[in-house]
Amino acid sequence: MIQNEIAVDQLWRSIRREAETAVARDPVFGAALSFAILDHPDFAHALAHQIGERLGKSPADRERFAQLACDAFAGAPDLIDAASRDLQSIAVHDPATTALLPPLLNFKGYVALQAWRVSHWFWLHDRNDLALLLQSLSSDQLQVSIHPSASIGTSVFLDHATGIIIGAFAVIGDEVTILQNVTIGRKHSEPDRAPKIGRGVLLSAGSTVVGDISIGDFAKIGAGAVVEHDVPPGCTAVGVPARLTNCPEKVSV
Repeated sequence: MIQNEIAVDQLWRSIRREAETAVARDPVFGAALSFAILDHPDFAHALAHQIGERLGKSPADRERFAQLACDAFAGAPDLIDAASRDLQSIAVHDPATTALLPPLLNFKGYVALQAWRVSHWFWLHDRNDLALLLQSLSSDQLQVSIHPSASIGTSVFLDHATGIIIGAFAVIGDEVTILQNVTIGRKHSEPDRAPKIGRGVLLSAGSTVVGDISIGDFAKIGAGAVVEHDVPPGCTAVGVPARLTNCPEKVSV
């Protein structure tokens, strides 16, 4: 849980204040901000607009995908609660930003994660073709491919995000940070078994986690590591194939 986490309505007021300040500072940017933020009644509609703008290839497509996101948010308000936690997590964990508006407008990993949340909702409601279409568009437009059958917690940060692949049935806990070019997937020999990523895990750039394995809470996976065995909580896994290091003393390596 993020310290000092704020409610969705308070988050929206903060975003609007940031937008109003930005408009006053840069009137040329103001028209775009009004269209993206100030013209919307709440956070759900503004987020749906961002999803539509990122996934749609034509004005009609952008409007259609925004409406689909609105439908999902209306059907499951917890999706907006999760989106709020994800956005606040970026402000807490990314040293490059402490504001809410820049990641909402500019961080494709954030939008890709929320598009996945929408696709997952449709998947759970037996609209699999639509869910897979949203996955395909996210892969094409944002270079982030998350299967709609995966399970992802909240306060999750897809940092830089390009090349992230999360396969079917993967389970990812709360407060996980995933950098660019990370792959989380199954083995061909075990198609119905996927990795389970614990709370607070860091998956560094270019790492691969594959197979029916568990990554324990607050473990760290080093850049470029290939992990095919369990990683205990608090340990760091590095190398190809990955080896354990920096484990708590009680963990035998």
